[in-house]
Amino acid sequence: MSRVWAKFAGLFRSRTFVGMDKTGNRYFAKTEPHDGIMKEKRWVIFKGEHDPTSIPVEWICWLNGQRKRAPTPEEMAQLEARRERVKLNVALLKKEEEERKAKEGKGVSIGKAATPDLKSFIKQFPADSEDNKIEEASDSKDVTSDKGSKESQEQKNVPEYIKKQPESSEPTGSGESFRPGTWQPPT
Repeated sequence: MSRVWAKFAGLFRSRTFVGMDKTGNRYFAKTEPHDGIMKEKRWVIFKGEHDPTSIPVEWICWLNGQRKRAPTPEEMAQLEARRERVKLNVALLKKEEEERKAKEGKGVSIGKAATPDLKSFIKQFPADSEDNKIEEASDSKDVTSDKGSKESQEQKNVPEYIKKQPESSEPTGSGESFRPGTWQPPT
């Protein structure tokens, strides 16, 4: 028990105040022997709630040993001013980009005006060899049985240039001649 008390008391006796950040967190260091080697231990005492997100990046680097020296108040002020300049520059760039898009007429519009036109969408479908739209071919009725009529309607929906291509598991063609491949499960 006395050993635990000695370590606890030693924590407060030999610690060195290193600095304080703008939120009031205080940083300390202590050099102690560890396996025959003198090592520096670094820690923070939070002001108020224990909130690790309130620690600035420079102090985090110092706590982790990535920096040998603690950040100075002057350095912290310069870095804070630089961060503010960057935020202002980002805001200006966003504003300029919005103005440029507005001039070009590419402004973001929300609502019914932004939905695609159905007629222009249908015009994108290719015509078959008889220069009829593919959708029109599906309206015709077949005299064969129900099973046969489904198959023949599916065959009528496929243009001739696609029917002539051999079956393949790999996709072929490009543009209007594109034909997707068939998926095969891995063996």
